[in-house]
Formats: sequence, structure tokens, C-alpha cells
Amino acid sequence: MPELPEVETTLRGIELKLVGRVLASVAIRQPKLRWPITPELSHDMVGEVITHLSRRGKYIGIHTQKGTLIVHLGMSGSLYFVAADTPPMFHDHVDFCFADDDVWLRYTDPRRFGAILWTTNDWLEHELIKHLGPEPLSEAFNVDQLYERAKGRKVPIKTFIMDSKVVVGVGNIYANEALFQAGIRPDRLAGSISKARLGRLVECIKVVLAAAIKQGGTTLKDFVGGDGKPGYFKQELAVYGRAGQPCVVCEAPLIEIRQAQRSTVFCRHCQS
Repeated sequence: MPELPEVETTLRGIELKLVGRVLASVAIRQPKLRWPITPELSHDMVGEVITHLSRRGKYIGIHTQKGTLIVHLGMSGSLYFVAADTPPMFHDHVDFCFADDDVWLRYTDPRRFGAILWTTNDWLEHELIKHLGPEPLSEAFNVDQLYERAKGRKVPIKTFIMDSKVVVGVGNIYANEALFQAGIRPDRLAGSISKARLGRLVECIKVVLAAAIKQGGTTLKDFVGGDGKPGYFKQELAVYGRAGQPCVVCEAPLIEIRQAQRSTVFCRHCQS
């Protein structure tokens, strides 16, 4: 957390208020995130006009003519607007202040696993981004691509689809949900699944992520979107976080196992 729907929700929540704004200052209170914020950021962006925003995987690009601010929300980060001069709380690490507005963009991250990086090169060629797999909601992510990548792979299918080099943005919550909709056990080996079933999985990944974006993402603990509101997809979860509860289809108790130190919940009757 946050996963792709939460990142996309954040982008959509801040985009309209950011584009065209002139950055007046950057207040860095805590530079020690996953990678340290370089001191140059506080003056390299000052005076720059924000031209547009984009997303690649779980990375948000805030673009100016001079360069791109790359933001990753980590496990607990949020970007949202606050009224100017709103006193910062302990975990409010960075403020982006604008010359022509009475609101600031604030970055909050209790666990400090996120990142705020600045590049004057093509941001898609950044070391953290250039090796990412296709976007899950794009045509580049399809059954042919997934089937070729899965051939001979002896890793659980859930682990496989969470690999950002296979497809970006399918985090733990949405991997659980997509596999349930596709009727595939999360511990099935990726290379053992037929092309037809992988095609169904591709469709389910797209449906689940699109629905989550429409609902503003999933708030389990502390995620808020760019408008400061929580995500409401939690009410739609069929398996994630429901271990021991009845399956929404067959009413059998849902099973929980651990995969790569993450919770995996599935139905032993509906998924095979």
C-alpha cells in the first residue's frame, strides 16, 4: 500500500490544481526517505511551471520544462493539498508551495519508504523505471505477453503477476482479488496454467484495477487521495482481509496462507 489504483487516484486528485502553477518554494523537513532527498531539489524546482503529470507503475511524474519530479508513495505515503500555513504534523516531510495559490501540496509518509527524486533527463529512462513491465490497463498487457513470460516459470502465479517486470502495479490486494475472480489458486505455478486461463486472469486484473480506480482506491489504514478522502474499494473486496469468513460465491470459509511474507486469501472450492 498504496498500490496502482491509489497512485492513479492520487494523480487525478492533484493534477487539476497543479498544472500551470508556479513553484515558489520547497520545504524539506525530513530528507531521509527511502533514498535521501537531494538538497538541490529546494532550489532546482523554484520558479518552475508545472506543465503536466503522468504515471508509470507506482511512480508519479510531475513535469516542468526543466525536469521531472518523481514521486513514489512507498508503503504509507500520501500527496494531498492543505491550506497554506497549515502547521505540519510529525510525519509531514515535504511541502511544495506555490506563488499564485493559497494551498500547498504536502507529502506525508509515516514509514518513510517513499521517494522524491528530481531528474532533468527523460524520467522513463530513470534507473528505477526503465525496466518496468507493461501497464496493466494498456493493450501491451495481454494474454500473449503473459503466456510467453509464464512459460517454464516455477513460481506461484500470485508472485509472478506481482513482479513489476512482468506487469506493473498488481500489488497484493489486487492480485488476491483478480485471482479469485479468475478462479485460479494463488499457489499454482505460473508455467502450469493454460493460455485460456491466463487470458481470463488478464481480463480480471484489468477489471479489478479499473473498478478500484473508479472507487478511489482502497483505504485499509492511512491512505488518502489527493483530495484528502479515503478510497472506498475496501467495501468491494471479495477475499483480501476476509480470511475465515464465508466465500461470497460458495460460502466456504476462506483460507489464508503466506506467500513472500504477504497475506494470501483464497477459496479452495472456487479457485483451482
